[in-house]
Amino acid sequence: MKFTHLTFDCYGTLIDWRKGIEAHLGGPLRKNGLSSGVSVFPLYVKLEAEEEGQYKSYREILRDTAVKVAERLEVSIAENEANVFAASVPSWPPFGDTAESLKELGKRGYKRVILSNIDKDILKETILRNSLDVDGYITAEDVGSYKPSPGHWNRFFDAYKTRKEATLHVAQSIFHDIIPCSKLAIPTAWINRYNEATPPAVNPTYVFDDLKSLMRLLISS
Repeated sequence: MKFTHLTFDCYGTLIDWRKGIEAHLGGPLRKNGLSSGVSVFPLYVKLEAEEEGQYKSYREILRDTAVKVAERLEVSIAENEANVFAASVPSWPPFGDTAESLKELGKRGYKRVILSNIDKDILKETILRNSLDVDGYITAEDVGSYKPSPGHWNRFFDAYKTRKEATLHVAQSIFHDIIPCSKLAIPTAWINRYNEATPPAVNPTYVFDDLKSLMRLLISS
């Protein structure tokens, strides 16, 4: 089946959220006494997923997760530092192949839609700052829930009137994206940005290290 629509997770897939989190949360925590060799990213990812069980704004999730990471690591963080971290998301860097790949896929006729666990204004600023060439987006704020709940995909199919078989979901997160898409029978491309082992019983349709590899497959199909 030839795909006509590509849906993308944003942070972790298009934007390097590990670098962003290590710089904008890890940096302040290290200034407050955290050992320079400690990575905050794995703990942040775990605690953020716990915060997403019931909907609240993503800014609140960012702030509350930052506070919990600091507590778990036994380091202090001031309220203004947690708020500065929450405001830092649009400055997180894109992966080197993101802008070029999105633009080229658009030239090839694919509809490109971001499905993100984010607030609308944060995503808009991210798109603008990084010149992300997309055809639309759906946020947690739009649907009132966070992936892996199916709200983003339900809204997408309602809005774009395409079939699951014609849609490829492109994402880095196994938990937030690949597993729920498998349950919904949506084809997936796992972009394994951080060289993770494939979890047991998880079977993405495709696995790539980067977007350029995915693009080569799509262009040749």
